[in-house]
Amino acid sequence: MSDGVVYSTDPDWGKPGTPRQPEPVRLSFRRGAKGSGVTRVERLVLHPTHKDRLLAQLKKHLGCGGTLKDGAFEFQGDHRDRVERFLTDGGWKVKRVGG
Repeated sequence: MSDGVVYSTDPDWGKPGTPRQPEPVRLSFRRGAKGSGVTRVERLVLHPTHKDRLLAQLKKHLGCGGTLKDGAFEFQGDHRDRVERFLTDGGWKVKRVGG
């Protein structure tokens, strides 16, 4: 890498506390053959250790079980509204996908 100046046209780039998310986080709900379905959060750009911390915070906030599969969060049940509110309060842009 060069030691030259890096320029970005994004007005929020580099501000403290602003997550560097190239595109909105995708939030979806999928119902399987059994159970109450799964809420999925995809395309969240974070370091793996930060993802583990965020997963623990969200599980505690939602009061449900959850896991990290292939870089996406999965939570048991339909929690789209609460997850969207939590992420937007944290500074991420969220896009709902599907119904």
